[in-house]
Amino acid sequence: MDKQPVSGRILYEDNHLIAVNKLPSEIVQGDKTGDTPLSEDVKQYIKEKYNKPGKVFLGVIHRIDRPVSGVVVFARTSKALSRMNELVKEREMDKIYWAIVKNRPEVSEGELRHFLIRNEKKNKSFASKTEKKGSKEGVMKYRLLKESKDYHLLEIELLTGRHHQIRAQLSAIGCPIKGDLKYGFDRSNKDASISLHARSVSFTHPVTKEFVTVIANPPQDVLWDYFSKS
Repeated sequence: MDKQPVSGRILYEDNHLIAVNKLPSEIVQGDKTGDTPLSEDVKQYIKEKYNKPGKVFLGVIHRIDRPVSGVVVFARTSKALSRMNELVKEREMDKIYWAIVKNRPEVSEGELRHFLIRNEKKNKSFASKTEKKGSKEGVMKYRLLKESKDYHLLEIELLTGRHHQIRAQLSAIGCPIKGDLKYGFDRSNKDASISLHARSVSFTHPVTKEFVTVIANPPQDVLWDYFSKS
């Protein structure tokens, strides 16, 4: 299946920022795979749309994992990048995710607090209820939105930004994300994605000071379609 061009996935665009709906297969920034990252595709889109000569500036503000879909915001100027970086640091960028999970949580709404330890070799984080050496606290809120016969749709408000935080914390309460073999789901999704979607980000615009909310529809898929349209 051909990758949908960036031009058809722009969620927000002005002189300072650009937001794109990331596909599950894409990497946000270049890595050891050598695959073309989303950031380069966005640069090319800007270059062509505005006939920009030379190099195009694009700052990466935040990232989401390769198998995850949804909103990614980039900065089009260095001023916007530094101000957005400050918002992220001060936790003033609100992030909402949707996750399709295997099991129903014991309670339909709550807050999860774990201490997360990252294992670099395994590229995995482990969640513990008690603090351990080198751990960082991960906090998120969740609520059950919808259910099907076999799956449950959770909405997650991410309050800290730890490595694989949502994946590790949901696995720790017995609710692995569909397709996430690394965190306990029993089989992969056909396209190697996991059913985790960055639904929206909200923040105060770094230049105009207006409050901005950017929303991304989940990928086209039978289960996502069922949950998002039912």
